[in-house]
Amino acid sequence: MAADQALRCIAADDALLVLGKPPGLLCVPGRGEDKQDCLSARVQALWPQALVVHRLDMATSGLVLMALSPPVQRQLSLAFEQRAVHKRYVAIVHGLLMPEGEANDTWQTIDAPIAADWPRRPLRIIDAAGKPSQTRWRVLAHNPPGWPGCTRVALEPLTGRTHQLRLHLAHLGHPILGDALYASEAIAAAAPRLMLHAEHLALAHPQTGDWRAFDLPAPF
Repeated sequence: MAADQALRCIAADDALLVLGKPPGLLCVPGRGEDKQDCLSARVQALWPQALVVHRLDMATSGLVLMALSPPVQRQLSLAFEQRAVHKRYVAIVHGLLMPEGEANDTWQTIDAPIAADWPRRPLRIIDAAGKPSQTRWRVLAHNPPGWPGCTRVALEPLTGRTHQLRLHLAHLGHPILGDALYASEAIAAAAPRLMLHAEHLALAHPQTGDWRAFDLPAPF
């Protein structure tokens, strides 16, 4: 799947790269010879100085930033840490997700702390003793074309916990289609991939301070 997809460079300048990651491709190398092909390795074959700033899950597609120098890497990493980078995802979830008491286009917030599921690592669980975790969501469409009985949603993570979006949607009772970790076998098998895509990134450019926005429409 991912191995046959060419590297997509959405934007590039002297400071950073904006890349489009396909589903099924690791962001960084994993353990074992079979997990060495990854986004960072492909990028560094063309830009040897490129440095990782943040990651997407292997199953998630969409926009990824890389820095072209250590100072820019530090600046961008700090921007993510301080929530100064605006991120938006799109997903298709099982069932008809309904906002509480408002129109469909109203943003809602999931506030559910996340902790490691130690017996089943790397899975995560909702746990009152976990780290604070918030996700904003709103309905884009019920019964989107090709997906009856499902909902297309926009997602904005306010925190950056591992598996946050996948776990939070499952916590609502509306797991993301194709999610092999947090959905039932039937829902995991209902789509050919995890239906989660990072479609928008916006941030202050680390060199100029100008606000820059990047978009990559979901392939579903």
